[in-house]
Amino acid sequence: MVELWLIEILKAIGKMFLNPLFYWAFILIVFTGYFRIKGERMDFGSKIFNLFSEWKQTWVLSIGFGIFLSLVSIGVGIVFSLETLLFISIIVILLSMTSRLNLLSASYTLGLTILLLLFLPPLLTKQSYIDPDFFGVINFPGLAILLALFLVMEGMMLRRTKRNQTFPTLTRSRRGSWVGAHHVKKMSMVPFFAVVPIGDLSPFASFWPYLSFGPEETYSLVLVPFLIGFNYKVIGTLPHLAGRKLGHQILLLSVIVLALAIATIWMPQLILVAVAIAIIGKEFINYRHRVTEQSQAPYFYDVPEGLRVLSIIPGSPADRLDVLVGETITKVNGKPINDVDAFYHALQEKGAHYRLDIVDDHGEVRFVRAAMYEGDDHELGFIFPDRPYGFREEEPKESVSS
Repeated sequence: MVELWLIEILKAIGKMFLNPLFYWAFILIVFTGYFRIKGERMDFGSKIFNLFSEWKQTWVLSIGFGIFLSLVSIGVGIVFSLETLLFISIIVILLSMTSRLNLLSASYTLGLTILLLLFLPPLLTKQSYIDPDFFGVINFPGLAILLALFLVMEGMMLRRTKRNQTFPTLTRSRRGSWVGAHHVKKMSMVPFFAVVPIGDLSPFASFWPYLSFGPEETYSLVLVPFLIGFNYKVIGTLPHLAGRKLGHQILLLSVIVLALAIATIWMPQLILVAVAIAIIGKEFINYRHRVTEQSQAPYFYDVPEGLRVLSIIPGSPADRLDVLVGETITKVNGKPINDVDAFYHALQEKGAHYRLDIVDDHGEVRFVRAAMYEGDDHELGFIFPDRPYGFREEEPKESVSS
């Protein structure tokens, strides 16, 4: 029995390489990183984060959550047809081709899948090219439970947003001046084992599989490489705080959707309610975020005294100084600064060492001392809100009041 399950697990891993979504995930992350780096060079004149940063620090959580999801899927016995799993992959690929990572939320990918599977079969009876029974018996409660659980994953990823690991950009304020902004953005692949009909596995308990709606008596496993992602633009506050707030809201939405999804096991007519709550709830969270951002003054702007740190290039000398995004450098080597040129001129005055006066979130001043190595003054790694790199020689300097 154990040996048979181990063989099925190995077969399931092999089947994952037949899923086009597995290969599309790598293509998508490359294109996402490429266009982000292109934007960083246009705004700041250099690359800030590497090509695969949208995936950075997501794998431990993704694999751990995939194991949890697999235990739920296999332990309860949630059975999906291969056609349904393939259809999910197609929907994910089509939505991700828009290059908008927000559309990789399970509210949209699995929500749209459920809606199409509800209304497509009756339409297929009116044509003769595709078998009306192509999708077989569809496990709607299982799909709704998957939707809710992947919303949990999305909320957890947002809650784990790190302060110095969001993606900076430049944008116009309402007054027309250039200000800094951040994208709280991640994408991840969550591999999980799904139970499919027809195979060598027999029920191991009287209740198993609990969520199966077909006549099959034997089953097999498939490893599904599911994609999730998000992208929120933050202007009026520290991006990691916005990410945590959004994560809390998504987790609350997931609890509501999960309760409705479980209820569909006994009341199938609630499936539309669960999907509607998932989609409308996600849109409401997005809307509230946009309205809040529009109502707040820019956080990253030309402050009257000093320079506010918009970002720090990973691996740079600045990255080793433990300076945080959103803190303000007021003095360099004891000399007050208020623009980028003054910052670098002051760095060169002391030669081998330099000292920074930094104001933290609470208005407290701390001092950072470090050695200056050859070339550091030009490649220190601090990114400040300024005009885009291509306009710095063409436009007069502007500032935005808070």
